[in-house]
Amino acid sequence: MSATVAGPSGAGRDVLALLLVLAGLVIAFSLTTERFLTASTLRTIANQVPELVIAAVGLTFVLLVGAIDLSVGSVMALSSAAMGLGLVKLGFGLGPASLLALAVGTACGAGNGLLTVRLRLPSFIVTLGTMEMARGLAYLATRSETLYVGERVEGLAEAAVLGLSAPFLASVALVAVAQFALTRTVFGRHATAIGTNEEAVRLAGIDPAPVKLAIFTGAGLLVGAAGIVYTSRLGAADPNAGIGFELQAIAAVVVGGTSLMGGRASVVGSFLGVLVIAVLGSGLAQAGAQEPTKRLVTGAVIVAAVVADRFRRERAS
Repeated sequence: MSATVAGPSGAGRDVLALLLVLAGLVIAFSLTTERFLTASTLRTIANQVPELVIAAVGLTFVLLVGAIDLSVGSVMALSSAAMGLGLVKLGFGLGPASLLALAVGTACGAGNGLLTVRLRLPSFIVTLGTMEMARGLAYLATRSETLYVGERVEGLAEAAVLGLSAPFLASVALVAVAQFALTRTVFGRHATAIGTNEEAVRLAGIDPAPVKLAIFTGAGLLVGAAGIVYTSRLGAADPNAGIGFELQAIAAVVVGGTSLMGGRASVVGSFLGVLVIAVLGSGLAQAGAQEPTKRLVTGAVIVAAVVADRFRRERAS
């Protein structure tokens, strides 16, 4: 069995390139706008991305094994709705309501994994179906109404260190743990090998099914956690939450250097990809760009990242 894994120098070059891109964006927007390069703006950007970082971590592993998950936005909305129902309608405390949100996210991820792995269905189709079903369940559960939870979750949202929210700091810790799992554990090596050549993994006597199922289930758990963070940040459970969220997450992961074809991934890269997308959006907004312009630029960045991935794969081969 052989697996093509980016070596330390290659991974280091990718991270350095992302840091240079991030620095370039910050410098460019600080020169073209009046208030971008301020502690307040940078803290605001950091405190708005935890749910995207958390979802991107799970999605990194999903893409690593050559799959995809289009349901993350809808599952986040459903997890948020479950938390809101627990707090507002069922009289749960914060702990039980949070566990309910995690359980909903985990169940959705496990369902995606079982259908994809056990029935050998394309993950694109399975998660597309889950995206629609989860969104519909979120609307039904909340009767298409926003559930305001306010003070019940304000402790989660307001806790901060040096202006950085507790969810952001927790998401950074998650990135560190996930990067370690990816690069320093047998599970990470198996996931990389599956994405590179799944048939070779089978011939080597390793069953890919448990690894892929664990990845889908873990990704669902993380999306449930993202739903908790989203609900606490906004103080409400909105069934319309997360529309387009899956595209943002995929964009961040791809910009971060994870291959859409599988076999190559970096959790740290995905984190930097989230920051690139967030800085780009915030900077364009401060520069007065309209929504169509922001979408155009963001789309161009995604295409450029895919093209770069293609060239990397050709060089590696």
